[in-house]
This record gives sequence, structure tokens and C-alpha cells, in this order.
Amino acid sequence: MSRATNAPASRARRRRRLEEAKGFRGARSKLFRTATEAVDRARALATIHRKLKKRDFRQLWIARINAATRAEGISYSQFIAGLAKAGVILNRKMMSEIAIRDPEGFKQLVEIAKKA
Repeated sequence: MSRATNAPASRARRRRRLEEAKGFRGARSKLFRTATEAVDRARALATIHRKLKKRDFRQLWIARINAATRAEGISYSQFIAGLAKAGVILNRKMMSEIAIRDPEGFKQLVEIAKKA
């Protein structure tokens, strides 16, 4: 009986992993072990960074709202507290877009927050 190897499956597995490492620099796209380590790390960081992206965007929206509210003579925290008391339900993404694209509409929001 001839010796059976797992050659086709092993070759396919290696080829798949090297395909995933395409675009990486140097040995990270050429050598199997290095490529495996690079791909594993890339996947792990992609998962982490998907979570961080949400945090980063919220931070950006808050900074934009803060800048717009201070131009209107009110702090960010007072603005958010005022909107909460007034019962205005708007997420920070939309508020930052309103602050950028519709300054008059944002002034109305500030007035609502000041009254409350």
C-alpha cells in the first residue's frame, strides 16, 4: 500500500493563507509562518478597531457639538442636559450634522436647551 499524504489539503490551506496575506510587505506575504502570524494579528486588530471606531466617531461628534454650542454661548454639558430636560431625542451624530450643515436649525436647538 502506498503512503498517503495530506498534500492537496495542506497545499490548499497554505495557498489560502498566503492569499489572505496578499498586500502585506516582505516576508509577511511570502513565507507561510510569517504570513500566518501577520494574518492572525490583522484579524485580531480588525476586531478591536471595529470597536474603537465607534468610540472615535462619538468623540468627533461630541467635539463638533461642543464647538458649535460654545459659539452660541453655552457649554456642551449644559446643552445636552437642556435637551434631555426638554425631551428632545436626537443622537449626537445627527446633532453634529445639524451643527455643520444647518446653523440656524442648531441655534433653535440651543434655544430649546437654554429654555429648559
